[in-house]
Amino acid sequence: MSNVEEPLLHLEVGHILFLDIVGYSKLLSDEQKELVQELNQIVRETEQFRAAEAEGKLTRLPTGDGVVLVFTNNPEAPVECALEISKALQSHPKLKVRMGIHSGPVNPVADVNDQSNLLGAGINVAQRVMYCGDAGHILLSKHFAEDLEHYAHWRSHLHNVGEVTDKHGLRVPLVNLYTDELGNSALPVKLSRARAAFRVKSAVVAALLLITALGVAFWMLRLSQEKLI
Repeated sequence: MSNVEEPLLHLEVGHILFLDIVGYSKLLSDEQKELVQELNQIVRETEQFRAAEAEGKLTRLPTGDGVVLVFTNNPEAPVECALEISKALQSHPKLKVRMGIHSGPVNPVADVNDQSNLLGAGINVAQRVMYCGDAGHILLSKHFAEDLEHYAHWRSHLHNVGEVTDKHGLRVPLVNLYTDELGNSALPVKLSRARAAFRVKSAVVAALLLITALGVAFWMLRLSQEKLI
């Protein structure tokens, strides 16, 4: 057995914006290519993208139907970038995009092509957050939103929407970011379904408790009547 120790992971905190095109898989190949090119151009033209890249504080990861941006310069950068993208998308009605934001650990690695890449729990959480949204949503993890709440100019745009449980059974608390002009103020469909399921479950539990209580009351009444005979 080798006594050589494995090198420790070099973890750092990344401020992550994960975005993808809604309904991408249903599009024709030509449409997919066109929309991805449009999205890439919009992302590259944002002020936050250009500033972070110029500082060497940005890593971009293509995902096929979207992109991941990992900022290491400023915790507000992914939010500012998301709002810039949301504004630009108003001129591209065919391009339906959802976004998820989280801050967390990332690990720089080299991929199979020896290109710089990133892995880590931070990216995984940002992806889960994004998957909870619909077109136009800018969803934040509760953890990320708690940091923004300390700034007055963000506080009025942050709206708690509850939590969902992902396919791995992990609970994801969410905050919806929107302004009067940008973002999507509607409750995400997944959260609407989760609330509806919770209401049904609560109603069933209440009904079972009521039936149990009535059964116990009936039994006690019968018992008292038998004692009187």
